[in-house]
Amino acid sequence: MIQFLLNQQLRTEHALDPNLTVLEYLREHLSKPGTKEGCASGDCGACTVVVGELHGEEGQERIRYRSLNSCLTFVSSLHGKQLISVEDLKHQGRLHSVQQAMVDCHGSQCGFCTPGFVMSLFALQKNSDAPDLHQAQEALAGNLCRCTGYRPILAAAEQSCCATRQPDQFDSLEPQTIARLKAIAPTAIGELNSGEKRCLVPLTVADLADLYSAHPEARLLAGGTDLALEVTQFHRTLPVMIYVGNVAEMKRIETFDDRLEIGAATSLTDCYAALAAEYPDFGALLHRFASLQIRNQGTLGGNIGNASPIGDSPPLLIALGAKIVLRKGQTTRTLLLQDYFIDYRITAREESEFIEKIIVPRADPARSFRAYKVSKRLDDDISAVCAAFDLHIDNGVIKDARAAFGGMAAIPKRAKACEAALVGQPWNHATLEAACAAMADDFTPLSDFRASKEYRLLSAQNLLRKYFIELQTPHIETRVTAYV
Repeated sequence: MIQFLLNQQLRTEHALDPNLTVLEYLREHLSKPGTKEGCASGDCGACTVVVGELHGEEGQERIRYRSLNSCLTFVSSLHGKQLISVEDLKHQGRLHSVQQAMVDCHGSQCGFCTPGFVMSLFALQKNSDAPDLHQAQEALAGNLCRCTGYRPILAAAEQSCCATRQPDQFDSLEPQTIARLKAIAPTAIGELNSGEKRCLVPLTVADLADLYSAHPEARLLAGGTDLALEVTQFHRTLPVMIYVGNVAEMKRIETFDDRLEIGAATSLTDCYAALAAEYPDFGALLHRFASLQIRNQGTLGGNIGNASPIGDSPPLLIALGAKIVLRKGQTTRTLLLQDYFIDYRITAREESEFIEKIIVPRADPARSFRAYKVSKRLDDDISAVCAAFDLHIDNGVIKDARAAFGGMAAIPKRAKACEAALVGQPWNHATLEAACAAMADDFTPLSDFRASKEYRLLSAQNLLRKYFIELQTPHIETRVTAYV
């Protein structure tokens, strides 16, 4: 069984279909139609809900509220958490302050998208003390409105979140909610089982390894932002899933003298502070990694594990020389991330083997790391080309070079010919142009609706030129801002 709080109501579920999304659960099982389906792919935000989890040290816990796309969230991922939908905000006949702000500022027209905006504003209000306009825009970047325009909605954000925040019922009930969440904290492997389909919810890495060895056919579920599309977009059935989001060991970020170790189930939102502190460009790129709802769900391990040629984090991690730890049963092995990708959607992972953690070297002052993303929209869009460069330049000579790209081949990969043209050469225009020309030997990109092969190759070359200019004139702040 799984247990969670629906606002303050305890829900215990045994036999639900594990392929059921939270969106369907709210609308079809609980008759809560406020949460809307707009796209069923995590692009529009109409289905946004908020999930609360205990966060902090024992005895000092608080509730961390995060916005999620309910269309991409399977019910099994609610185990031990609190689910809040738009119906839960109105209290004792009065609208919540974020709802009232939408009314006061005329932020709704047809109203279809309004519940999603309200829930994103609610999460912003809960997670930020007097956020500024930039934070409000980021919180709402995953919500689309086709009627009103965004000025009145941003005005509602300013009124309800950026000004003095009004206490609400969730504040007054927080001690009670914390106690209730502690009472239902999972202590054993959970399961949803509808007879033909099941989802298992382990609590430890050892349990996960045992379950995956026993069920090698299972699909691993972390954030689900990619896996859920198989159900919502392609109408496939997932007979067996193993949800890894409750494995605490795989959600840790540990800092050592020479490296960061990031659990594979760590959300991209949680990765941000650690990665941005070491590599500002990595942090800047994460701000452009889909919407906040997606970053709250999606995991670093998942972005690697799905082996997409246009995933944004692998090129950066490859350029940094990152490694991954793979586990099967009680056995682990470590390999360079660049060796994990073999061919389109084919990896070095063996049956019943899973990514346990990602090892990222700490920043080296002798090296210069930059990352760039080219996409049709500046925010919330998939890359046409993603590039990362990490060079060691000593006295004007390139001692070592790593250049990695996404969107240029069937896998994210290093540009070996380009690197060879750089290493040992002076860092000047002649070397730069030789390295750009060598890229034609590294890649034969495809043409698709995002970009032609000619555009991709020229963009990749121009990004290296951009990198050169930035290192020559470091005061120029143009990083991670390229778009079509």
